[in-house]
This record gives sequence, structure tokens and C-alpha cells, in this order.
Amino acid sequence: MTIKASFLKKIFRFNFNARTSRGLMEDKTSWFIKLWDESNPEIVGLGECGPLPGLSTDAKPDFENILADVLKEIQNIKLPGDLHQHGDAMLAHIARMVPTDCPAISFGLETAWLDLLNGGKRIVFKNSFLEGKAIPINGLVWMGDVDFMIQQVHQKIQQGFKCIKLKVGGLDFDKECQVLKDIRRQYGPEQITLRLDANGAFHPNEALEKLTRLNQFAIHSIEQPIKQGQEEMVDICRHSPIPVALDEELIGYESGERKTELLRRLRPQYIILKPTLHGGLTGCREWIATAEKQGIGWWITSALESNIGLNAICQFTANYPINLPHGLGTGAIYQNNIVSPLTVENGNIYLNSNKGWDVQNLIHEK
Repeated sequence: MTIKASFLKKIFRFNFNARTSRGLMEDKTSWFIKLWDESNPEIVGLGECGPLPGLSTDAKPDFENILADVLKEIQNIKLPGDLHQHGDAMLAHIARMVPTDCPAISFGLETAWLDLLNGGKRIVFKNSFLEGKAIPINGLVWMGDVDFMIQQVHQKIQQGFKCIKLKVGGLDFDKECQVLKDIRRQYGPEQITLRLDANGAFHPNEALEKLTRLNQFAIHSIEQPIKQGQEEMVDICRHSPIPVALDEELIGYESGERKTELLRRLRPQYIILKPTLHGGLTGCREWIATAEKQGIGWWITSALESNIGLNAICQFTANYPINLPHGLGTGAIYQNNIVSPLTVENGNIYLNSNKGWDVQNLIHEK
């Protein structure tokens, strides 16, 4: 068999003002990798590359050229015998071939290959998720004015979410505390779990003071309280009254030795893994193993992928015991998302057997 490869660029439009502490986003660009056997072009594996501007190490002006060069390395590879004989070997080849600072490409290429290996049916891993087992997820509340954020919280709770995640650090801090106070006045810790994500917005000199104020609202954890790469993070992880969860902090750590050293130095209570940002599937496996050796908790979060990438991340997550809600519910944020059987209901995400995929445009468009 001879492997063929191409990619397609697609822009997704948000159906609301998607605001974080890093600013307002109106749309999101993804590149879709397509892999197929030259002798059987109807079976196509799909994988999504969606680097985040201002955050991903591979969000560069020449990203598309880098992706094209990587796919040239895949193009026309000849594999003797059955496709499945080369499954693990090809994944190892991908890990060696993709530049280490291009995790989004790693994720897209890994998942496209695994999808091809499983018949081009949007199957990346054969596990309980494919059989309809649900994964509990947090309901994400986006930044906005106080009324908008509280309205979102009520909606999420009405939709059955037991874990709510709020973005903080982009508004006046007193107003954000008022939002949390209003939430806790109506919903106690026994009713809902609250997670916060600061996206690095707090100043190092003020972070512990703000975390102490936030602690009165019974917060489960806070993601990335200050920007990554700052020495103050050691003291914050050690002294914060709220458990610290790191995600941006992990970006750019490719080797196992560096991952181990970082976690030993900072000792966070949790890490949060996004395959698009943290080395693809291979890199996230290594982060999980490293964290578990050190007794550090973890969960997995999508990074504004379309339903193609979200599906792959859900299936990857289901390979592990589900001990906490994960951050996998971002599929409904786009006006023009890809039609899929992914369904969010009662605070869980699952594959609805009554729905199907509509990926013909992705597969056939040049």
C-alpha cells in the first residue's frame, strides 16, 4: 500500500463573543489532515490541527508551510502487507518526524493515522466511549459582564452540569468575586463544584492575596493563576489555599526528563492536558504517566477544536479511568461546526447512536 496525504483549511465562526483574559475571539482556524491508501481512496483518516494564536508554540505565520513539509514526509510512504502491521511503527515515525514545537501537527497526524487504521469511521480508539458510555464534563462559563456570566451559570445548572468552570482575570476582580458570591448564595458546594481559570491573568505579587479572597467561595481548583515561566509559581503552588492546576505552564516541555523536573519543582495539585498544546496523544500519555508517579492529579481539556478533534480527545480520555469531570464540552460553540454524533446532556458527553457524521465536504474538498 502507498500512503497519500493532504490537508484542508477551515475557519469556524463562534456563535457568541468568546472572550478570555487574552482577548476576544471571533473565529478559529483549523487544518484537517487527510490520509488514505492510494489503492483505496474512499477510506480516509481525518485529524485536526488547530493551534491557538498567542498560546501554541506552532501558531506561526508559516504554520501551513510546516504542515505541508511534514505531509511530504508521509506522502508516498510504501507499507508492505496489511495496514495494521504498521500501526505502532507509524506512530513512532510520526513522533520522530514532526518538529517538537508543533504539537498541533502531532495531534492531527496521530489521529488521522489512527482513524485510517480503524477504517476511516472517526474511530481513534476502540473503547467504552464508542459504545455510548458518557464522560462527565465541566460546563464552561465564558467571560462577559456580571449578568451574562450569572445567566450562563444558571443555564449550565439547568442543563444538568454538576461542575462549572468560570474564566476569571479579565474583568474587575471585585465584580468577579461578586459573581462567585451570587453563585454560592444560590448553589452550595454540595450542589455544584466550581473551577476557575485565570489564563495567567493575575500579577505574581497579587496572586496569593486574590487566591485567599477566592477561597471563601469553596473553589475546587484554579488554572494557571499567573503567566507561565515565572519563579513565583513555586510559592503559589506551595501556599495557595486553592489547589493549583497548571496547563499553559506545560507548553514547550517535550522531553520526559524536563517534564519530570518541572513537576518536581512546582508540585501543583493538578495538571490539565490539551493534546493540541501538550505534544499530541504521545506527549499527553507521557505527562499523565509522569504526574501519576508524583501523585499529581490530572484531567483532559479540549482546546477549541471542532467536533473532529473533540471526538478524538474524548476517545483518548476514555482510555483512562474517569475520576474527575473533564473539559470536553466545547463542540457547540461554533455556527458551522461539523455535524457529528457527539452529544452533551446532563453534564456528560457521549456518542449518540441515533446521529451520524457529515464529513463529506472535508473528505472531498480540495
